[in-house]
Amino acid sequence: MQVFQNVLEMIGNTPMVKVSNMDTGPCELYLKLEHLNPGGSIKDRIAVSMIEAAEKSGKLKPGMTIIEATAGNTGLGLALVAASKGYPLKIVMPDKMSAEKVNNLKAMGADVVRTRSDVQKGHPEYYQDMAARLAEENGYYYVNQFTNDANVAAHYETTGPEIWKQMDGKIDAFVCGVGSGGTLSGVGRFLRERSATIDLVLADPEGSILEPLVNRNEKVEAGSWLVEGIGEDFIPDICEIKLANKAYAISDKEAFRVAREVLVKEGVMVGSSSGTLIAAALQYCREQTEPKRVVTLACDTGNRYLSKLYNDEWMAAQNLLEK
Repeated sequence: MQVFQNVLEMIGNTPMVKVSNMDTGPCELYLKLEHLNPGGSIKDRIAVSMIEAAEKSGKLKPGMTIIEATAGNTGLGLALVAASKGYPLKIVMPDKMSAEKVNNLKAMGADVVRTRSDVQKGHPEYYQDMAARLAEENGYYYVNQFTNDANVAAHYETTGPEIWKQMDGKIDAFVCGVGSGGTLSGVGRFLRERSATIDLVLADPEGSILEPLVNRNEKVEAGSWLVEGIGEDFIPDICEIKLANKAYAISDKEAFRVAREVLVKEGVMVGSSSGTLIAAALQYCREQTEPKRVVTLACDTGNRYLSKLYNDEWMAAQNLLEK
């Protein structure tokens, strides 16, 4: 049995499991269990990649404070890295994110700043604008996952190759969401280089601007949604959105229902973004007329959503509970 020298060595090489008890039509659907990373999400990968790249470039020096704008999981990945390397960490997070994420971050030593989730890019209280301003005013190192090439590199160099190897190169479609765009750009580029015919499918919350853009080349105003961590009101700089050749808009109700069903039927406890991805993957699978091998992600652990997704009272109050 391998013994790791530190927690960062445990990031990646997550297992793949076949969906066995849900209707996948003529297809085989596989989940890459990213919630088994030590920080509980796929964002551990980009956290270590972005910090190591900043150290190598000299932009991040010993003792500097790291700051990031995040829905929570990138912050938790950064908290692992910051704790291991001795950096102070400040996280700017929209106020719609779960209490569990906030409490986790604080427990790991991060200073958490909550800001409005009802404003868009360009507003002074938009979480990314606030993080950039605080960094400039205080001399912090702003990670900025939305423009950071090391985000894409993490998925091109680790997630994509792992998927290809685990599937023995036999994969017909990959389904993912866009938060920062690193997964689509990194994994998508890696897989397309090996198979030009692979479908790269975007799972997008209803209200996000991305599904209309992919399917109809239509520019729309952003709405609102309850799913955390994916969906956008702008296209991040690192996001190669044109890699996606098909997209599904998934309602909050469907995403939350599917996440709960995955726990009951497959024994995998995932968060709300995973519900969106798996719901889109199931739709894709059921639409096929011939067998295909499809991969999507269990992005983060459902333990971060006990007060929301797995709380019947909260679900009922949001009109999300199945009758």
